[in-house]
Amino acid sequence: MMQPEVIPFSDAPRIVIWEMTRACALACRHCRAEAIPFRNPDELTTSEAFALVDSIAECRPLFILTGGDPLMRGDVFKIVEYATNKGLRVAVSPSATGRLTPAALAKLSRAGCKSISLSLDGPTAEMHDSFRGVRGSFQRTLDAARSAREMGLLTQINTTVSRFNNDRLFSIASLIEPLGIASWTLFFLVPVGRAQLEDVLSAQETEEAFRRLYEIAQTVPFAVKTTEAPHYRRFLAQHEGTPAAQLPAGIGDGKGFMFVSHTGDVYPSGFLPYTAGNVREISPLALYRENPVFRKLREPSEFSGKCGLCEFAQLCGGSRARAYAMNKSMFASDPTCAYTPEVLRTAAYA
Repeated sequence: MMQPEVIPFSDAPRIVIWEMTRACALACRHCRAEAIPFRNPDELTTSEAFALVDSIAECRPLFILTGGDPLMRGDVFKIVEYATNKGLRVAVSPSATGRLTPAALAKLSRAGCKSISLSLDGPTAEMHDSFRGVRGSFQRTLDAARSAREMGLLTQINTTVSRFNNDRLFSIASLIEPLGIASWTLFFLVPVGRAQLEDVLSAQETEEAFRRLYEIAQTVPFAVKTTEAPHYRRFLAQHEGTPAAQLPAGIGDGKGFMFVSHTGDVYPSGFLPYTAGNVREISPLALYRENPVFRKLREPSEFSGKCGLCEFAQLCGGSRARAYAMNKSMFASDPTCAYTPEVLRTAAYA
């Protein structure tokens, strides 16, 4: 049986996220986009959105529409339909506001959307709503997850992990298990936008969070994944006893991943504020393939410190966004990784 062709990370991204707008009715304490109530008149237009879809369609990435709140744009349904007709797998990440109704979810489904992601950052309404800044968002999220399940939409729950809630992961897992979700993705906080440095987990706290996630993953019926915590892949490899040399390369900032802002700027990720160019002026795939910073991000040997020496560098590589936010260099080591590479351990005993 023939295996599908694997496209190298150097040729094309596997995931393209487009921040449709920064407008949102929530006031999340960690918001990367520093969302505001009203839309920016310089956002990509509907026709420019279609052009963006056309420009990435050849590599067939997962196309994720995020914000802000995508439902703040009335053309979101047209864009989902257009992208679907171009052969893209489309996912939408709406905010839990009054716009997130069963009718809106049904309209997304009819347009071709196959999956949505919803955010839950605490196991209680009091905790979650205080994090999201609007009372009622907790219940709206639960209601939307149940509606999505009834409509056959695959649902992912996102949780931002910080000192605000890292000791509540078991409780959150118990809350979401009955919802019938496909996956739970843990976004480990990067101090950008409204997020504060003091809320970022230390290396040891991060490792303890990984242990909790690993324990949870053994019993729940959904997949457990991380964002901006690629060292969880290293943690899994260690616990499963897989030699680093046998592991595939993992997706990371600028490595299989590309982010397009509401005004068309192209970034390695939404948490890494390096602009390679703008889709209004040049093809996003050309930027992804040829921009020297993107190319360097795909070469862990270019990284400094222990990330550049680590035997898990291709699988993990550390969060480039967190390295930039906390160490002022996107090629520095991820300060939240507790692991000491084998070559450094060997040298210490030589």
